[in-house]
Formats: sequence, structure tokens, C-alpha cells
Amino acid sequence: MERHQFCSVLLILILLTLVSLNLTGWAWTIPDCIIADSLLFPNLSYYIPFCTLAPGLHLLASCSNVKNINHTLERVPRNTEVLCLQGMVPTLPANAFDRFHSLQLLRLQLGTTNISSRTFQGLDQLQYLFFEHHAPCCLSLFLPPNCLEFLRSLRHLSFQGYCLTYSQSIYLPTSLRHLTIRNSCLTKLQELQRLFPDLLLSASSTPNTKPRAPFLEMLDLSYNLQLKQACVRDLNGLILHSLILDGTPLRALDLTSSGILHLHFLSLVGTGLEKLPANGTGYSELRTLDLGKNQIQDILENEDLPGYKALEFLSLHDNHLQSLPIRFLHSLPQLQKLNLSMNKLGPILELPEGLFSTNLKVLDLSHNQLCDVPHGAFSFLSQLQELWLSGNNITSLSNESLQGLRWLRTLDLSWNQIKVLKPGWLSHLPALTTLNLLGTYLEHISGTQLQGPKMLRHLKLGSVSMLDIYPPWLPMLLSLEIQAETCIQFIVRSGEPFLFLESLTLETSYLLLKPDTTTIHFPSLRRLILRGYSFIFSTSQLQRFFSQQLPLLEHLFIWSENSNAVDLRLFGMPRLRVLELGYLNFFYESSTMKLETLLKDVPQLQVLALSHLNLRNLSVSSFKGLQDLKLLLLNSERALEINSNLQELIPQMPQYVYFSDVTFTCQCETSWLESWATRAPNTFVYGLDKSICMANASDYSKTLLFSFLATNCPHGTEFWGFLTSFTLLLLLIILPLISCHKWSWLRRLWTIFHTCWWKLGGHRLRGQFNYDVFISYCEEDQAWVLEELVPVLEKAPPEGDGLKLCLPARDFGIGNDRMESMIASMGKSRATLCVLTSQALASPWCNLELRLATYHLVARPGTTRLLLLFLEPLNRQKLHSYHRLSRWLQKEDYFDLSQGNMEWNTFCDQLKRRLRKAGQEKD
Repeated sequence: MERHQFCSVLLILILLTLVSLNLTGWAWTIPDCIIADSLLFPNLSYYIPFCTLAPGLHLLASCSNVKNINHTLERVPRNTEVLCLQGMVPTLPANAFDRFHSLQLLRLQLGTTNISSRTFQGLDQLQYLFFEHHAPCCLSLFLPPNCLEFLRSLRHLSFQGYCLTYSQSIYLPTSLRHLTIRNSCLTKLQELQRLFPDLLLSASSTPNTKPRAPFLEMLDLSYNLQLKQACVRDLNGLILHSLILDGTPLRALDLTSSGILHLHFLSLVGTGLEKLPANGTGYSELRTLDLGKNQIQDILENEDLPGYKALEFLSLHDNHLQSLPIRFLHSLPQLQKLNLSMNKLGPILELPEGLFSTNLKVLDLSHNQLCDVPHGAFSFLSQLQELWLSGNNITSLSNESLQGLRWLRTLDLSWNQIKVLKPGWLSHLPALTTLNLLGTYLEHISGTQLQGPKMLRHLKLGSVSMLDIYPPWLPMLLSLEIQAETCIQFIVRSGEPFLFLESLTLETSYLLLKPDTTTIHFPSLRRLILRGYSFIFSTSQLQRFFSQQLPLLEHLFIWSENSNAVDLRLFGMPRLRVLELGYLNFFYESSTMKLETLLKDVPQLQVLALSHLNLRNLSVSSFKGLQDLKLLLLNSERALEINSNLQELIPQMPQYVYFSDVTFTCQCETSWLESWATRAPNTFVYGLDKSICMANASDYSKTLLFSFLATNCPHGTEFWGFLTSFTLLLLLIILPLISCHKWSWLRRLWTIFHTCWWKLGGHRLRGQFNYDVFISYCEEDQAWVLEELVPVLEKAPPEGDGLKLCLPARDFGIGNDRMESMIASMGKSRATLCVLTSQALASPWCNLELRLATYHLVARPGTTRLLLLFLEPLNRQKLHSYHRLSRWLQKEDYFDLSQGNMEWNTFCDQLKRRLRKAGQEKD
């Protein structure tokens, strides 16, 4: 009977081991979902599309093809701040989002869906709620009257592409500030009172009426194509700051009512208006008026003009103005910003004195077919701070053209016909901080041509052909962007640096220095962007251009279609955090360039984005030194092969791994990818479930990677082999104990059970170890162990740590059974160190010791430590158990002394440090 009980206990232990091993995983994924953190990589959307964020929010979950809302949300992180759902969900149940107490933005694109009165219960922190349907036709959406009452922090509510025809008396939270109803079935403004009765205060309200209306900062009714007329009298009583009617084909707009209190912002972009809105006398507080993209050709001077005495910003961009409305502009005494871009005010700019308010600070005259700027054209705009003249036909500017702009800070002359900059043309702009000369026809520019401004911080230079840059450099420059289609050439004085430059962007085909022996120093550079169609990069060229280290560089971006690149090294960049490489041909088949060579000098890298690099292969050596890596992105790679040894890095994988448009080679060695990518939440993996694999270069069958693995590769062969060997070894150890008359096996079983129970209970084991390290080695390696390794580890303090070692040849008692002594000694040692060579793998005893160490590692997690020491390179096929151990071993548990891979002193220090750490973990 006792033996049957023992067999039952043993069977239970084996089943528990099987379950625990099956639950062991190192990554997770959600089909059709993207999890992202914008703090790690703000421009991730350039590679992977997802919904937009709101300012201040960074943790995002974006899911598409949603059909079962509960199934999708099960694995979305609970601390998600932004949640975007797109699909077809017929019903949103009660408490659908009650797990997401940190949620602040919720975007729903779920088609026709039923919403209950308690759907949004629990979202106390929600500030943004969007209902969106992006299709020509509108969908019906019914909202229960009290479905929003739980959203006590809601500030933005938006309906786009939905008709609320069957909804009425919807309660709005008092915290609401922005309400948007875009592309809906709205035909009259009176319908708002039916939908949101507490939004409007009745004009006949008495003092006894209790006001429930929230204060709205913005009401957006854009693109309501059935809203033909808008009489703001229908909004009487609404406390409103901003009203947006963009894209609505208004036939008539009546602004006579003064019922909208405190209206400051009115936007009528693309409404088809042919003249200014009349009868605007009731809006004396209006500060912003946007009339862009309309049909206004002329503002007649002989008509009564609406009075906007408080207007500060006026936009008439993209209309058909051919002359300035002198009388109208003269009637705006408070005007500070004026946008007249994309009209036809050219070719000669004429600005009569007294035309603009003396308070004007921003003037945009871009894309107006201007060819000439007369002398003193802006002389009376003494307060102007920003002047935009982009996209005109200006050929040259003199200092007289910009006379009088002593407070100007931003000047944009990009995409003009400028070929020559006259000396001293900036002499009247002492306050200038930003200058844009991109897209010009300049061929030469020097620091002397930019003299005049004392605090020029941001400079953009560009030429359609080639551009020569001459010193002296501007001393206070913080950002510099240079674009030239053919070549950028720096004429350099020896040792002259850009002392304060933090951001540098170079976009060209060739980058040259003259004379060849000179260099440029960038001691403060933090962001470097190198982009070009066929930019020629090599270590030697970059070392010439960036000869000194870049000690503060944090972001490096290199993107170029390059067929001639041979090598690249990221030298002298100790603080590099973000690296983006794209369209580089360093890894073509005949190249000796390897990814590990490129990345070995940037150990603190946190974000790595690789696109169109023709990598071909990824192995453990590529990322072994990147311990701080948090985000890895692979985009548009073809026939990518994942080396099986990459499993060793599973415990140290980045927090986010993205595969976008990556094609793999079809091979069973990558079968571990599926189990890794779908389990425990250490790493989020995106894109593997949709990736395809190719059997050969001519295979265009688009076979899904996971389908190929499931169909052609054995499932869990290595795991079942390990489980079988483990079970047999356990039986071989326990069966001899059964025959013992004193039933000593019960004591051993009780010890194992007691250890596990204490570990699960949070207790720590003390005083159970007689040795610090049990050393396993074969007879052929005994001389090296005794002469080299043991003296170092047993050396007494203060020179050493005085570790107590257990050596089979020395510490096993004479006449004792070796297997029993081996089991007892391993159980009484804090750590087991296996010295592995080809002779050791061929030794039965060493194999048995390695298997026993494996058993202790699995059966007693947290109470033992296994360390592997490689004295020589080993054949991968002989290391199956070693690969299995990678599930439990950490990176610092491996030591490689083969072929001089590690200095002896370094190895000794790392080994002693790891042993001390193992001892602390056990104590």
C-alpha cells in the first residue's frame, strides 16, 4: 500500500512539473493589437500605424478587427492610458472597461453597436471619448440618457460619422469642455437641444431655474453636409468660447444674435463662402476668425463691414484675393496674427502704411506669387515677430527689404528662387532666432552672410543642386538642417567647432570636407540625422567628419538607399539611446559587416529600429551586449533567418519587439518563436502572427510562419525529450531507495516537499548548505581545475573570498557510493559549477552530474544555482540539454574561456561576483 501511495505522490509531482513547465513563457502578444509606449519611441507610428495620442499620454493599446470585446481586452495591460478599438461589435456590455482605471482616452470604431447605461462605469479618469465611423454614409448610434454620468472627468466628447437620430435627453458631465459632432445627420441647430437639453440655457430662464448647463469651450459641427443654414440664434443661451463649422456647405450664416455668450473663436474653413459673414456686430468679443479655403475674391470697400473690434487672429488663406482689403484690415485695431497665404497678391508686394494694426506680430504671405519685396515694405510693422514668405518667386533680398523689423524672431524664405544673399541683408534683424532657407538656389553660403542677428539659434539651409558652407560658424546655433540634392561641402578652418549645436540634419548624396585633413567638432550634439538617396557612408568618412567623440549624442538616424557602403562603426557615442538605420546595404551577402560589430560600441542603447537592411540572420551575438535595450523594431526585411541560439537571450529580451512587414525563412529551428511570442508578459511581441515565411528565394506562396511550424515541425520534441529524461533519472534515483528497509526515501521526499513549501510560503532557507560550490569536471580537465581554478576560489581573504568547494576527487569519502555522495553534495551546495569540454560531454559521470544539476534547478527553483564554464568551443548538436537550460539560466550564468573570449582576471572577478550573488539569493 505504501508503494502505491508513493507512486501516486510521484505521479502528482511529475504532473505538477509538466504544468509548471508548460506555463513557462517569456513573451506575449494580442492578435491584431499594438501595445506601445511613446516615451520610448515617439515616432513609432512612422513604421507601425496606430491611433493618435493626446498630449501627456504615452501607454497605448490599439486593436483592429475586434469582434469579441471581452476576449480582446483580457490581455490588454490594465495601466493602459489610451485604448483604440476598431471592428464590428454588436454590443458593449455593462462594465466593459471597469478594469482600466488609468484609461484617459477611449476611441471606438465599432460600427453599429448597442451601448448600455453602465457600459462606461468605472472610467473615473477618462478625459477623451471618441465615437468614430470613417465611411461616406452615417451609422445610427443610440445612447441611453444616463450612459455618460459615470464619466466625471470627461472633457472631450466626439461623434464622427454617427447619427444620433434616436437618441435624446443625453446627460452631459459638468466637466465637459469640447463637444464634437462631425459628419452626422444634423440638419438644424435646434436638434442640439433635443439631444442635449442641459447644454442650452433657455432664453426665458427665470432666476429660479436651476442651471445645469456645462460651460463649453468648443462646439465642433464640421462636415455636416445637411446643415445648409446656420442661425446662431438657435444657440441662444449657450455659454461657448469656440464654434467650428468647417466643411459645412453653408448657404446662409446669420451672426446677428448675441445669445452665444463669450464667443472668442469662429472657424468657417471650406464652407463655400464668397464674402465675409455679415451682421457680426453682436460678437464684439470675437478674437479668432478662420475663413480659409473659401471663395472670397474681394472684400468690397463700399459695403458696410462687420465690426470685429477685438479680433486678434484672422485667416484668409487659400481664397482668391488679388488685392489687400485695405479698409477692412484698417478696421481691426487689435489684430496680432494675419494669414493671407495661398492667394494671388503678387508679383510685387505693396503694403500701404497704416494698413495693419501696430500690434501685428505674425504675418503669413506664403504662396502668393510674389517676385519682389520693395525697400521698406515692412518698415511700419515694428512689432512683427514672425514673417512667412515661403513658396514665392523671390530672387533676392537686401537689408532695405527687411528694414524696421527689429523684433522679428522667425523668418521663412524657403522654396523661393533665391540665388544670392546680399551682404548685410540681415543687419536690421538683431532679434532673429529662426531662419529657413530650404529649397533655394543658393550654391555658396558663409557665416558672414548671416551676420546681424545676435541670437540665431535655428537655421535651415537648402539648395536644389549643391551647397558649399563657409565659416565662420554662428556661435549660438542650436539646430542646423542642410539639404542639397547633389552635394554638401564644408570648407573648414582647422579645429573650429560647433560648440552649442544640439541637432544636426544632413540630407544629400555626398558629404565632403575641404581640405581633406580637417575635421569638425560637435561636443554638444544630441541628435544626428543623416539622410540621402545614395548617401555614401563608411567608417573612414564618418571618422573624418566626426573625428572627435560625440559624448552627448542620444539619437542617431541614418537612412539612405546605398549600394556601395562597406562598413560602419558607432564610435565615441557612449550615451546613444536611440538608433534608427534604414536602406543601408551593409549586410549584403558578400559583406563581412555583422550586426554585432555595429552594435558592440553602444551598450546603453534603449531603442533600435532597423528597416530595409537585408540582415539575413539574427543570432545571440547580435544583441548580447545590449542589456538596456527596451524596444526592438524590424521593418521590411526579407528572408530573415532566426538563429536558434537566440533563445539564450529570452530572459533579457526587450520590453517591446515589433516585426513589421518581415518575411522569414521556413525552417523548424524557429519553432520556439510561436511559444515565446504568445505567453508570459515579459515582452510584448507584435507582427509575428501575421508574418510569412519563404522556403526559397522563388517561393511566393505567402505561407504564414506559424502555419508552417504547426504543419511541418514536430511539436515540443525537445521539451518531451527533456521531460522523459528527467522522469527516468528521477525514477533511477528513487527506485533504489524504495528497497531500503528504513524507508529513508520518505525522509528525502519530505525534505523536498518541505523545501518547496517554505519557498512558496515566502520563507528563506538558512544554514542548509555545507559548501559554496560543487565543481563538476572530467578526469582530463582535472589538472586545470586543481591548478588554475581551485586556488583562485579558495584563496583566503583579503586577497580572495575563501569559498568552500566540493571536489569529487577530494571530498567524497573513501568507500562511499559515488552517486549517493554526488546527490548529497549537490544538495548541500549553494551553486554547481560545470566545467564543459568535449571530453566532459563524452564522460558518463559528467553527463550524470549535469543532469542532476538540471534536476535541482527545476525541482528546487530559487534554492540552487547552476553555472556553466566553457573551456573550448563545442558542437551545437551536442548541447541539447544546454539549450533547454536557457529557459532557467540567466545571461550571467555563462562563462566562455574558449579561444581567449574572456581575460582570466575578468573571468575570475565575474565568477566570484556571481557566486556571491547566488549565496545572497539563497540566504
